[in-house]
Amino acid sequence: MERIKLFAQAKINLSLDVTGRLENGYHTLRMIMQTISLCDEVVLEKAREGIEILCDHPNLPCDERNICYKAAREFFMKTGIGAFGDGKNSDGTVSAKGCICEETGNLYAGVRINIKKRIPIGAGLAGGSSDAAAVLKGLNILYNTNLHPGELAEIGLKCGADVPFCIYGGTYLAEGIGERLTKLPSFSGVNAVVVKPDFSVSTAWVYKNYSLDELKERPDTDAIIDAIGTKDIAKVAGKMRNVLESVTAVKYPEINKIKHALKKLGALGSMMSGSGPAVFGLFENFEKANTAFEELRKIYKQTYLVSTTDGGEIYGENI
Repeated sequence: MERIKLFAQAKINLSLDVTGRLENGYHTLRMIMQTISLCDEVVLEKAREGIEILCDHPNLPCDERNICYKAAREFFMKTGIGAFGDGKNSDGTVSAKGCICEETGNLYAGVRINIKKRIPIGAGLAGGSSDAAAVLKGLNILYNTNLHPGELAEIGLKCGADVPFCIYGGTYLAEGIGERLTKLPSFSGVNAVVVKPDFSVSTAWVYKNYSLDELKERPDTDAIIDAIGTKDIAKVAGKMRNVLESVTAVKYPEINKIKHALKKLGALGSMMSGSGPAVFGLFENFEKANTAFEELRKIYKQTYLVSTTDGGEIYGENI
């Protein structure tokens, strides 16, 4: 196999609570993460050497700053394919460990990654982390390294705290900095509308300005978990809370405006995802979700009609 296409799914948070702060500056979290059908297309192709990134979004770097580059580099370092993660030995020659093409006899020890963005960037939807997870899963297949999901998650954690979840997908309770994952019952097939206003937010800025001392209301995460178990969509929607709204929504009132619009259009509940600014609403059926989608897309260009998914699989094909 020389190429593979994967679909990297976005995520939303059904709850997000900040529980503390570590000495290294990271915050500890307790949150429920959920994959949705909105996805990027990621095509991986074996290369003789190196890591090449192509992307159709003008604001994303295509060099070592791209999280997909980091994921590929960490994968190659873990597996020993392409020494130093760039496909070359110290003397500039291609690493001896790679993959021999049966047809041509060529040695492959690198990758070309082509990303077609559909998930908004800087939105709180884990678009970059999802792409990185797709790169790790795709490389694992292309190079027949047979790493299990736990090993891929360990590699992914070096790239970003959300990458381990994106390796698995579905519905999970995430704790620690997001890397401690507990699988929850399936919450797939729930209709939702996601709205991304025409600005982005820096995750680092949000956490820097978040204060544990000023928090007045915390999410009842355990109650949401119970409601997920019975697939009580109304109860999940009614209990959803994101403590980071105390930072992002205060600076950007448009977030609360979108939340209220979703509820007015029939959402059972609405919430900001991650550090924002994307907002989503859960609906009891497709018809109501579609009506809200049609109205909101007239105002917000980046409006998406989606459903929750079980994730986890390689959503792609050999090409």
